[in-house]
Amino acid sequence: MTRTELSPAQIKQLLQNPPAGVDPIIWEQAKVDNPDSEKLIPVPMVGFKELLRRLKVQDQMTKQHQTRLDIISEDIGELQKNQTTTMAKIAQYKRKLMDLSHRTLQVLIKQEIQRKSGYAIQADEEQLRVQLDTIQCELNAPTQFKGRLNELMSQIRMQNHFGAVKSEERYYIDADLLREIKQHLKQQQEGLSHLISIIKDDLEDIKLVEHGLNETIHIRGGVFS
Repeated sequence: MTRTELSPAQIKQLLQNPPAGVDPIIWEQAKVDNPDSEKLIPVPMVGFKELLRRLKVQDQMTKQHQTRLDIISEDIGELQKNQTTTMAKIAQYKRKLMDLSHRTLQVLIKQEIQRKSGYAIQADEEQLRVQLDTIQCELNAPTQFKGRLNELMSQIRMQNHFGAVKSEERYYIDADLLREIKQHLKQQQEGLSHLISIIKDDLEDIKLVEHGLNETIHIRGGVFS
């Protein structure tokens, strides 16, 4: 259908003269109720035939809008699936990056040991050894991370024990509160697992550094003896 834009003069003339059979007062009210006077103009609707045509047009537009909404909904669902897959890949790449970082650190430690072989321990190396010993002592201290982790693990075991003992008793808990409790416990457990993993990795790196330092001291002692 070819559409021709009306000139401002034609629009003005059309609006000033009410159509045949239309009350001027109703026409003026229609112009006042126009939601967008720059793009829309009132169109008279006279008779049941015109009303039926308008209903058919509205029904057709409603179906087109519903079709478009269905397409958008499918696109959103596909995007959500892609987002889930992307988040899983990002988490996998983060784990690989951490693994590669640890491997790179081990390679650098071995290279540094070979490069420093036969040399006396320098002041900065001795200072680093003291710092590593201090960190190791802090991690093993009962009041520090290791003790807190043990305490949290004991609390979780006690909660599981009491939950098993009282499983036969019936309690009525709000569903929203129960979901919040489960989510909190899940986040706490995930945080503990992540923290334990980090501490284990750090302890392995510290042991590797200490082993390298001990080998360096042993090699240098054999050279100077």
